[in-house]
Amino acid sequence: MADSAQDRNLPATAKRRERAREDGQVPRSKDLGHFTALAAGGALLMALAHPLASWAQGVLDAGLRFDRERAVNPQAMGELFWLLAIKALMLVIPMGLVMIGVGMATTILSGGWNLSFKPLQPNFGKFNPIAGLGRLFNKQHVIDVGKMSLLAGAIGTVGYQYLKSQFMGMVSLMAVPLPSAIAQMGSTIAMGFGLLMLVVGGWALIDVPLQRYLWLERLKMSREEVKQEHKDAEGNMEVKGKIKQKMREMARKRMLAAVPQADLVVMNPTHYAVALRYDEASMGAPRVVAKGADLLAMKIRDIAREAKVPVLQAPPLARALYAHVEIDHEVPASLFAAVAQVLAWVYQLRARADVAPPTVDVPPELDPHNQPPARGAAE
Repeated sequence: MADSAQDRNLPATAKRRERAREDGQVPRSKDLGHFTALAAGGALLMALAHPLASWAQGVLDAGLRFDRERAVNPQAMGELFWLLAIKALMLVIPMGLVMIGVGMATTILSGGWNLSFKPLQPNFGKFNPIAGLGRLFNKQHVIDVGKMSLLAGAIGTVGYQYLKSQFMGMVSLMAVPLPSAIAQMGSTIAMGFGLLMLVVGGWALIDVPLQRYLWLERLKMSREEVKQEHKDAEGNMEVKGKIKQKMREMARKRMLAAVPQADLVVMNPTHYAVALRYDEASMGAPRVVAKGADLLAMKIRDIAREAKVPVLQAPPLARALYAHVEIDHEVPASLFAAVAQVLAWVYQLRARADVAPPTVDVPPELDPHNQPPARGAAE
């Protein structure tokens, strides 16, 4: 019951609309394509009216011209008929291609370019006669039938009224020379075609938003479908979260692998650990190669001790480096003096084992412990 048409009263989500386009379901107005194709053909005919009139006159003259050979030789008559048919096709085919191209371009512009092969896949469920009867009486089919009936009625009414008003004029053409009759008939047909275009164009203006509305109605979702889509999206977020977690773990492993190459690890005894490295040939300033807090700090300390990297207990400097320097970044100038003190101790320690640890001076404004607590935390 949750998926019944009566329960689908929620607007389609962006994902549902995108999935519909992938399935080949796009709001397109056939009437708009018909209108632009007919309008293009009519405009082309009017633009080429004089050359086409001369061409038609030549074809008619050639078709009505007979000689003795054609009268007694049926094959000659067949050849003449074939020649006239080729001449007619040379006009009809280019105009047809122009009309088809304009109609297709308009259809693409109205609904957007959408390439999908899913509608071409066989669907044997459509051969079910019971399901076919259901489709005959669904909302979309009823609207399409009603729309076609109204359009046919409008075109028929306008055409009847126009032919009725022009009937006596067309009868009088029988007394007019042929060239003048053809010209007057062309004007009558052009005016009738213009009225037809007004009807079809007005109908297309109604059909374009109507097809958009019907498309959105078909894509409406039930509450269960919306919930399921949200669940799927959350599942995707979980996958993304796992990928990010995996990337963080890989970055952590790379960081810990850099600890044995460090010159020094500065620690706050229980909270922070920062590994520093300085190569005078390749670095402009000492660089933080690893840092961590709590358990990760203990891990950095253990790796450093195993690799015989000096570990210095300097809480203010450890806190300042952890707060203000990112991994693989150089120490800022404000901490140069403090870092120079500890590096000098390391260099002395390499020569003598009994060098006392230095007393490191850190600018008070760089030590997070000297910063006032956040307002929310204080409250």
